[in-house]
Amino acid sequence: MKLVSYKTEDREHLGIFVNGHIYNLNSCDKLLPDNMKEFLEGGEVLMERAKRVDDQIKEGALEAKEEIFYELLAPVPHPASCRDGYAFRQHVAAARRNRKADMIPQFDEYPIFYFTNHNAIQGPGEIECMPDHFEKLDFELEIAVVIGKKGRNIKASEADDYIAGFMIMNDMSARTLQMEEMLLNLGPAKGKDFSTVIGPWLVTPDELLLYKVDPKEGHVGNNYDLKMTCRVNGIEVSKGNVSDMDWTFAEIIERCAYGVDILPGDVIGSGTVGTGCFLELNGTGLLNDPNYKPQWLQDGDVVEMEITGLGALSNIIKKADSDFSILALKK
Repeated sequence: MKLVSYKTEDREHLGIFVNGHIYNLNSCDKLLPDNMKEFLEGGEVLMERAKRVDDQIKEGALEAKEEIFYELLAPVPHPASCRDGYAFRQHVAAARRNRKADMIPQFDEYPIFYFTNHNAIQGPGEIECMPDHFEKLDFELEIAVVIGKKGRNIKASEADDYIAGFMIMNDMSARTLQMEEMLLNLGPAKGKDFSTVIGPWLVTPDELLLYKVDPKEGHVGNNYDLKMTCRVNGIEVSKGNVSDMDWTFAEIIERCAYGVDILPGDVIGSGTVGTGCFLELNGTGLLNDPNYKPQWLQDGDVVEMEITGLGALSNIIKKADSDFSILALKK
């Protein structure tokens, strides 16, 4: 099942995406809420009701009216929180190599994550960025999960049961701001807090069973053979595979839930896949060729991310009409 959040006449709704069409879940079953937050809080009971509606529409047993005029939103427009992991060893090793640093051994000892701004979640469409964001503006190609039920002190062996679904994630990054603040050994924060893009829909785990593979040796939890690509202005700049994750989502969830509650609607990203951002690509390019010309996102660029089974997420980068600069405020 593919769950979507969308807007009609400035009101948010919850729907399912079936064969290229969107159907309002509440219109099909009045016991289902009309927003993603309440739906996820309803847990497995509401998820099963929604799956019955999905099955009935696919079988032709339910005549449902499709939505015609709508704006597609982030599948989870108002997440309870948003964390981002660091699961792909290839990306970490390349980024460190490019700045002439040895691979950090702690990467293989435990999964890490940081909290980003859950109030800056966006879906398909335009992403407006301030002028300072365009100082080395970057994408990050990731996959994300959404938590479907409350839990605490969850073991990795049980953690996959807490996943409501999967989405594409683009962790937008303003690298000049990020590197500036991380000199003080804190962050990323200001370089990451302006936009995290998720979408286009929330895909339930049962749809990915066909792609399930074993995790890396020594790891626990589900993994999936899903091709990942990113195109900028129609040109492929990045490709990888979800199966390259070294730390599984189950292991990341285990760490997230230690001593704290994880809640329905929490979003957790995988971290960047290998080759999954300009920061890494530029560093590798310059390492191999001192005449390499670095690339960063520009006003008007179209960023398209695609992951097998999860659809395609497209955004247009727009520059805000403002001359306000926090970089200019430095003492």
